[in-house]
Amino acid sequence: MLSYTDEHRGDTLYSDQPLVAVVIPAFNASTYIERTLRSAMRQTYAALEIIVVNDGSTDDTAKLVEQIAASDSRIRLLSTPNRGVAAARNTGIEASSGRFVAFLDADDLWHPTKIEKQVSALTRLSSHWAAVYTLHYVINEDDEIIRPGSSDVARGYIYARHLNVKYIGNGSALLVRRNAALAIGGFDSSYAAAGIGGCEDLDFELKLAARHFIEVVPERLVGYRKHPGSMSSDHLRMGKSALEVVRRSLAANPQLPRYAIGSAIDATRKYAFWEFRQARRIYLSLVTLRPILRSDPCFVVRLVLEKGLRGIQHCLRLGTTTANREDQPRMKRSKFDDQIAPSCLECPEETPRLRRRLMRLAAVDAKLNSTLAPRANGT
Repeated sequence: MLSYTDEHRGDTLYSDQPLVAVVIPAFNASTYIERTLRSAMRQTYAALEIIVVNDGSTDDTAKLVEQIAASDSRIRLLSTPNRGVAAARNTGIEASSGRFVAFLDADDLWHPTKIEKQVSALTRLSSHWAAVYTLHYVINEDDEIIRPGSSDVARGYIYARHLNVKYIGNGSALLVRRNAALAIGGFDSSYAAAGIGGCEDLDFELKLAARHFIEVVPERLVGYRKHPGSMSSDHLRMGKSALEVVRRSLAANPQLPRYAIGSAIDATRKYAFWEFRQARRIYLSLVTLRPILRSDPCFVVRLVLEKGLRGIQHCLRLGTTTANREDQPRMKRSKFDDQIAPSCLECPEETPRLRRRLMRLAAVDAKLNSTLAPRANGT
């Protein structure tokens, strides 16, 4: 149970709004840090403390943050030796005074209404609801929207389903009660120490989901940037990290039934397979694919058919001249900026197999939730 003293720590500056700490871990982030900070500063929710943790950067990150901080007293810069994103986030959490903490990666963007909508959603619920997430767009180096992220959402007790679907798509989507973040030990820096950092967000989310209820604002309020220098572009590390995160989570929660365990392992292997494939690690891809063949042979059949179809399409494209391709104008993309309207939630595409699996996992979550005490009773 959260105490009144801890829950309202730091709220005295804003008598009508709970304080939210925005924690931005930054390592050599000079290319994007100004845009990221502006998106935090332009939030319609004003009761913010913006903590940038300079994680041993060797570029101009600290200098740029100091320049911007001169115009906004809410911004604070903390500098540490390079220890990785998990340790940097923990530094920010510990230094914060807000009732809530929101994480923003130093290359991502927020819609101006993100924090306002998340705080509004979470403050209507009891303290058993520990966090709230939003959906996202994938953006490029120029803030242009490449594609929408996943439309899958779930709320309440979602641990078994989150092991499979991973609803919280990135580290910039979550707002959490500070007390809950501290109670689970913050972010685990041992992944980075072992050379498999990348999925610390998932580890943190699963620890929250195993103990608490999680809410969702089903709007795309985050611009999640994909670029060659981002952590998520290291596909080999991301695949290894995901496998280890899920392994540890399953070991810490032996109460899960066999079906939920097998489903989580299968889903994570498929994710790791695609990451290893993008990393062009043929041996690791094949090793990961072998158990998938036993658990879901249809996945492998579809993979082979799709590869054959792409081969045919490639041959057909050879008939198109390079000149004709170069003459086509680049498609104009919308930008993720202050003017973009939050999108409505699209219906996710679900196969009958996936629908049945989610129904079974929802039943697992309901059973696990019934063993938690005290319960929030959905409010």
